Amino acid sequence: MSTTDTLARLANTIETRLPAHGGDPEASYVARLLHKGSDAFLKKIGEEATETVMAAKDVDAGGDKAKLVYEVADLWFHTLVALAHYGLRPEDILAELERREGTSGIEEKALRKAQAREANGH
Repeated sequence: MSTTDTLARLANTIETRLPAHGGDPEASYVARLLHKGSDAFLKKIGEEATETVMAAKDVDAGGDKAKLVYEVADLWFHTLVALAHYGLRPEDILAELERREGTSGIEEKALRKAQAREANGH
């Protein structure tokens, strides 16, 4: 089983919870988050990102790596909820990562800055 398969299966399940697909907020946590609107799941992403940072700092101090794995899983999960809401899939993110593969992060950042300057007419 590949990571891509796992993410695709999870994304498929999340998509069934979308209000447009009949997701029932009374029966599903994801449907409830989606029904509440973007503020609800975006807040969860912020919370999970903070918990991920805290778990990583705990690992730096000799803490359990399993807690970091747990928090990253929560972060990824809630990010997948956001992607579904916006009509995106994990494959879209993987394609972007593949596009960046082999490109220096420094070069990528410089390119983005140059594109932003061009877009702003500078």
